[in-house]
Amino acid sequence: MQYRVLGRTGVRVSTLCLGGMMFGSWGADEKDSRRIIDSALDAGINMIDTADIYSAGESETLVGAALAGRRDSVVLATKFHNRMGPDINQAGNSRRWIMRACEDSLRRLNTDHIDLYQVHRPDESCAAEETLAALATLIEQGKIRYVGTSTFPASEIVENLWLHERHRVAKVVCEQPPYSMLSRGAEVDVLPTCLRYGLGVIVWAPLSGGWLSGAWRAGAPGTSSRLNRVPSRYDISLPSNQRKLEAVEQLAELAESAGLTLIQMALAFVLRHPAVTAAIVGPRTMEHMAGYLDAADAQLEDSVLDRIDEIVTPGTDFSWSDVWAPPGIADAARRRR
Repeated sequence: MQYRVLGRTGVRVSTLCLGGMMFGSWGADEKDSRRIIDSALDAGINMIDTADIYSAGESETLVGAALAGRRDSVVLATKFHNRMGPDINQAGNSRRWIMRACEDSLRRLNTDHIDLYQVHRPDESCAAEETLAALATLIEQGKIRYVGTSTFPASEIVENLWLHERHRVAKVVCEQPPYSMLSRGAEVDVLPTCLRYGLGVIVWAPLSGGWLSGAWRAGAPGTSSRLNRVPSRYDISLPSNQRKLEAVEQLAELAESAGLTLIQMALAFVLRHPAVTAAIVGPRTMEHMAGYLDAADAQLEDSVLDRIDEIVTPGTDFSWSDVWAPPGIADAARRRR
């Protein structure tokens, strides 16, 4: 296992980060989740990333139980923002919710501190200064160590850094964007911005939600446990997904010619970018975990990288459903009506 420094924090994390999205009712049961976590730690993975929303808190509970007795050897990350209950204020990025959400996550994770507490998505109804001030309070209280964001545009990443300089609120040290061979929009501005300002980058969906797992091939499209949550992402009748499937077939053939599995090529691709610190892998089974670990040390020749660029143009995404559509894109009224 290889390790890299997370931004300028001095904290060293494994280049593979174990994602907890599939722990609990969304995927693996308690027994399998524990086996996956144990195998990851045994292999040298020292970072686990989860979120309060994953399986409605069950993922955090399972991770906390699995880390009993070895919490201090793990860089533990979780996230807040998404709705966690029926009350209208049980969501978002307000101080009111952040303080409660953090206490709830600490309880579920069975720990007294979170190493990296991340804002899961932007919240345009809430001033960024309010969010960062609340996170600064949590740092002062010793409940969190560092602050990160997930799926933030470059402009808001820079705004957060400016707010830290101007108002001495919490400093964001890490961004978690979607990035894969099929979702390359982060290359345009987000990754260069993180590199310029020294932020760590932990990418999510390096297999593009299963499209790069090897199960999806032309003439025999696969399936995904995420199908019910984002059906448009896997609807083969959509032109964008037809083009994606064509690209997947070409990428699979390229991997075979390079003597690699598609998973090995996919993870090696994202980790080759100079801005990227680590890639999140979210196994649902021990078989998935074994495949990820087998790819941990894969390397790509420059000629393979050049061919990937020919198949999928750098800086492009096939569809907003592969990443996250900001309000200005998701709402037609914000664009032209």
